[in-house]
Amino acid sequence: MEKVVKTDEEWRQILTPEQFRVARQKGTERAFTGAYCESKEPGTYACVCCGTPLFESTTKFESGTGWPSFTEPLQADAIRLEKDYSYGMYRVEVLCNICDAHLGHVFDDGPPPTGLRYCLNSVSLVLINPS
Repeated sequence: MEKVVKTDEEWRQILTPEQFRVARQKGTERAFTGAYCESKEPGTYACVCCGTPLFESTTKFESGTGWPSFTEPLQADAIRLEKDYSYGMYRVEVLCNICDAHLGHVFDDGPPPTGLRYCLNSVSLVLINPS
């Protein structure tokens, strides 16, 4: 897929202030406040910025962390991982591979089969229900 590149002003025109703060400025929503934290609705979670399908609801699980958590992406090339040393700690950041939106972080304390926990911000996602 082709990269989506926009200026900050262009992103501000299509995103809410909170979506812009989290997805474009690498912010984090407060725990247990996101729309998808406890959602059990079936569907595909896509990037709020560019609409790229990222995670299936069938891989979502309750992690107790306060953010929606998934065991694996829909396609490996839908996301990109980068080292994150912000706030004096080491984490692995999860970004949309198409528009570089900040989605959250991935940790190695998830359930089988992957053992991974993609801990994402609800505000960086949009749930697309099957038709």
